[in-house]
Amino acid sequence: EKVKEHFGFDPMSHSGRMLDNTLESYPRDDLFQIDTTLLASFAEQINDLADRPRVRALPRIDHFDRFVSVIVYVPREEYDSIVRERIGTYLKTVYDGRVSAYYPAFPEGGVARVHFIIGRSGGKTPRIPQAKLEQTIREITARWDDRFEALAGPKAPKLAVDQAFQDSFTPEETVADLADIGACAAGEPLRIQFYHRKEEQGRVLSLKIFHGGGQLALSRRVPLLENLGFNVVSERTFDIGVPAAGGETKLVVLHDMELETRNGSEIDLHRYGAALEEAFVAAFAGTIDNDSFNRLILSAGLSAREANVLRAYARYLRQAGIAYSQDYIATTLDKYPRIAAAIFRLFHDTLDIKLSEKARVKKLAELHQAIEAQLADVPSLDDDRILRRYVNIVDATLRTNYFQKNADGSPRPMLAFKLDPHLVDGLPDPKPFREMFVYGVEVEGVHLRFGKVARGGLRWSDRAEDYRTEVLGLVKAQQVKNAVIVPVGAKGGFYPKKLPVGGSRDEIFNAGREAYKTYIRTLLSITDNIAGADIVPPKDTVRLDGDDPYFVVAADKGTATFSDTANALAQEAGFWLDDAFASGGSAGYDHKKMGITARGAWETVKRHFREMDIDIQTTPFTVAGVGDMSGDVFGNGMLLSPKIRLIAAFDHRDIVIDPDPDMEKTLAERQRLFNLPRSSWQDFDKGVLSKGAMIISRSAKSVTLTPEAVAAIGIDKAVATPFEIMTAILKSPVDLLWFGGIGTYVKAPSETDAEVGDRANDPIRVTATEVRAKVIGEGANLGVTQKGRIAYGLNGGRCNSDAIDNSAGVNTSDVEVNIKIALAAAMHDGRLTRAKRDQLLSSMTDEVAVLVLRNNYLQSLAISLTSRKGTANGLELARFMTVLEGAKQLNRKVETLPDDSTLSERYAAGKPLTRPEIGVLLSYAKIVLFDALAASDLPDDPYFIATLSNYFPVKMQKSNGGDIASHRLRREIIATVLANEAINRGGPSFIVTMMDATAASAPEVVRAAIVARDGFDLTRLWSETDGLDGKVSGEMQNRIYEEISHSFIVLTRLLLKTGMGKADMAEVISRLQAALKKLKPAFAEQSAGDAAARQAELSQAGVPEKLAAEIANLPSFALVPEIMQIAERTGEPLVRAAENYFAVSQTFRIARLLAAGGRILTSDHYENLALARSIDQIASARRDIVISALSDHGKEKLPVQAWHAQDRIRINRIVEELSSLSDGGDPNLARITVAAGILTDLARDRAR
Repeated sequence: EKVKEHFGFDPMSHSGRMLDNTLESYPRDDLFQIDTTLLASFAEQINDLADRPRVRALPRIDHFDRFVSVIVYVPREEYDSIVRERIGTYLKTVYDGRVSAYYPAFPEGGVARVHFIIGRSGGKTPRIPQAKLEQTIREITARWDDRFEALAGPKAPKLAVDQAFQDSFTPEETVADLADIGACAAGEPLRIQFYHRKEEQGRVLSLKIFHGGGQLALSRRVPLLENLGFNVVSERTFDIGVPAAGGETKLVVLHDMELETRNGSEIDLHRYGAALEEAFVAAFAGTIDNDSFNRLILSAGLSAREANVLRAYARYLRQAGIAYSQDYIATTLDKYPRIAAAIFRLFHDTLDIKLSEKARVKKLAELHQAIEAQLADVPSLDDDRILRRYVNIVDATLRTNYFQKNADGSPRPMLAFKLDPHLVDGLPDPKPFREMFVYGVEVEGVHLRFGKVARGGLRWSDRAEDYRTEVLGLVKAQQVKNAVIVPVGAKGGFYPKKLPVGGSRDEIFNAGREAYKTYIRTLLSITDNIAGADIVPPKDTVRLDGDDPYFVVAADKGTATFSDTANALAQEAGFWLDDAFASGGSAGYDHKKMGITARGAWETVKRHFREMDIDIQTTPFTVAGVGDMSGDVFGNGMLLSPKIRLIAAFDHRDIVIDPDPDMEKTLAERQRLFNLPRSSWQDFDKGVLSKGAMIISRSAKSVTLTPEAVAAIGIDKAVATPFEIMTAILKSPVDLLWFGGIGTYVKAPSETDAEVGDRANDPIRVTATEVRAKVIGEGANLGVTQKGRIAYGLNGGRCNSDAIDNSAGVNTSDVEVNIKIALAAAMHDGRLTRAKRDQLLSSMTDEVAVLVLRNNYLQSLAISLTSRKGTANGLELARFMTVLEGAKQLNRKVETLPDDSTLSERYAAGKPLTRPEIGVLLSYAKIVLFDALAASDLPDDPYFIATLSNYFPVKMQKSNGGDIASHRLRREIIATVLANEAINRGGPSFIVTMMDATAASAPEVVRAAIVARDGFDLTRLWSETDGLDGKVSGEMQNRIYEEISHSFIVLTRLLLKTGMGKADMAEVISRLQAALKKLKPAFAEQSAGDAAARQAELSQAGVPEKLAAEIANLPSFALVPEIMQIAERTGEPLVRAAENYFAVSQTFRIARLLAAGGRILTSDHYENLALARSIDQIASARRDIVISALSDHGKEKLPVQAWHAQDRIRINRIVEELSSLSDGGDPNLARITVAAGILTDLARDRAR
């Protein structure tokens, strides 16, 4: 009543009735406790709501601070239970109490009312101004859209979100997320936020994922989070509509996820939030792998890039053969996060460009000490092994591109490490000189080099788990093959990881080429460049290996058409080799057009048959093969002789059998198919085929063969599967089995198919002992396993190896590269345009082919000359292998060479080394000799200017002689040519044998060998013997070669023993030539009988008269160095020195002694040395006796007789004793040793 009186309204008026209604509906309990003044105020405010519904909060604090009564009015359309809960939450918070009770009501009008009782537990109740309460409640009850618009501003997009979204996220939160929402609506694929909700603490946090491409499946999100170290507790998905141009609405999906850490650790988002978001986005986008290494971001405090370094090393360790899976390695690092972080720091500080050398050394020492201390606490042996391998691989890293930046300042997406494999634990042999490893999400790969100047092809590998093993196997063969060229072996392999699944052939090809480009660019990123005379290191790269600018590549499986691409990348990078980077491009030599690989292999095939006295260019012979006429090696090979009778062949599509081919017609048809793009055997003109011929698709289930076909391939059934037919072809009784296609088809009986590693051809493959072909020609790589070749050779077959047979391709590429390097200076100086250079290259094609094929000719000859010695050179070859093994330059097991025990057993059984084994030794001899020569000053001798020049085509020698003389690789070219010459002519064991016999160094041996070659014009004799191809028997021709080579070896030894080999080369060669000219008449007179008989034998065999005479007199050449030394020591003319030399030889029957020594069979290396020493002593004693006779009796007409007369009785007794030693029974080491001692004592006594 007092309130009514206060207002004074007429009870019947509208205002009076409204007041009555307000007071009647006022909460009864509160009505009895409120004072009238406050009630009057509240009543007035309530009445005002009738005309304008709005938020009103009417608080009343209990006198004893036990509770607060708050009557809240809100517009009815803004009220719901959620709003009520939010207002209650606000009130209990602001009054520091609890919601003890609430009473909703809906009085007449446009408002809803809730009476809140906020209970309190004690203390003074906060006094909150009514205006502040109402402002906050207005914010709570305002429409979500209105609040959002008010906060975001008029220019913000009006988002379309449902009630569930509004209930879950406040407008304030949404405004904060506008940038992420807008970015995804504009096309950005993903935005994320890790955050803590107010109620979340410790190990629990939330994640918002904004995605513009529709909902993301849980299966896409959850693995990403699990690999970051989280478990997903719950998730909610919301759609957000964003207005776009043209009235469209872009959909952005929000996934709100509740997470907890898997290891229970608390998360400091201030520290880890940005790194987690970076890693999630990168893994989602595929710029880093989604795997367990991402856990290191939380556990070890690494960034995504830093964790990626450890991931890349793990991938390399897997390729290097570590036994643990990638996931197990990651788990181990996660288990020891402090060590993982320290390993990364070790990598960082090892190669950080900002550290001084002093600071680097200090930091690395501290890190190693700390890591070692932590490793001591690792209980698991497996874990310890993994962690130590990490430390080891980091220590073996010489360079990285990790610190390099792109032009825009962003880090490079691909990682590259350059390693010293000799420092890497657990790598299988052989270990390369250097190795580069490339890693990224799109491609990974390796590049293995066996020297600073190395080259080899880059292979597109399909072996994800062991491409390094594949490349290592290839580079072993490449190393042997490269023995003939300047660079040593290298090989690369890359594995594309993002090829389109189910893509077309072109799509896969293009994706592979892009992977190749990424691989090449990454390799170049850590490779030195050259500008003028200066080495230019890669930017922002620490180099722990010094200058290393030579990086040359070539084509291999899958990259045959990529040379221009590689050269374009080199030019893009400004790499000094320009288009010499990859040989065989559009401005290089087209190997298929030249037919060079096949022609090189054909040279070795011709030698096989020539040594059987068959000229395959004029005599018909039968061939079976693998390949088709569209292929380079098979196609070119089957056009190289008009006498080929191709009985059968197969490729990956078809089989052809032609039992009795018409040579002329089938040659023409093969030529047509060769010229026809993408031809197959199905295109062969059936009208040209002989009776019973067949062309069979490999897809046929079974085939009924004609009787003629059955007979031609020697199969034992008429109905056979294609596999059985192809197997029969490999076993067919033909003259030549020609491999020109991809695959390994012949193995040793001791090998399994799994060991061969070519599953596609397991059903076809045969053992070497089943092959009935007389000769195998390996124009293609790995047609036969090395063990298979050896077994075939032991079974009487004739073959070399792919490295020997098909080396012409790599040889041509190397010549091309070296020509381009030589001409680069002329192009740089403006003396030669690129167009003119390309014309010059093209014009020299034929001469380049001649230079290259010469190497195939000589290498196969060198193998033949070693092979024809049979068991006679077993000790020399065994010693050679032992020396190389001792120097860790050869691993017999790796190269399938017999150990000493096996070798002894084989030689005892009359089974010497086979041609494939000799080929390996020949190559290793060249490799080791090249290294020794390149490390010496011998290539700098002015005498070898002509050697360098003659490496290049004559046309280029005339036009660019100065460019050749200043070639960047002049020393390497000279060393290569000299190594080839010395080993081709002297045999694999030549250098080691000379070093053992004379204590000379390898370069000194080569110097003496070149003096011997040029001083006695042996090159002309070899060349004239080459001209006997097909004119004399193969046996006779090889005997002549052998005699020249024997003289070459003997002369080299004598020049070393006399010291003449160390003199100025040009001067001593000139003196030798003059001496030989003067002494030839004396030699002819002295050995007239023996020489005449030998000359007659040679002439009768078809050797031209002049050459026959020179070969017959070859043994006399060995006398020249000693006679020259005698003449120089005594001052006598050469002819007089020679006369007395012959007199001493006749007196003591020295020729018989030396001949007897030559027939002695030694049983080990030391007996060999003892025999050689005894022969040297005999020669030295003879020389000293002649010098003594001429010095003491030079005025006498016959000085030797006068010398003899002084001590006739003793000398006669010695002569008789020597005669009995040389003539009495079979010669042996004891006899020759005694004879040497007797002569040495005599010479020494008479010299006193």
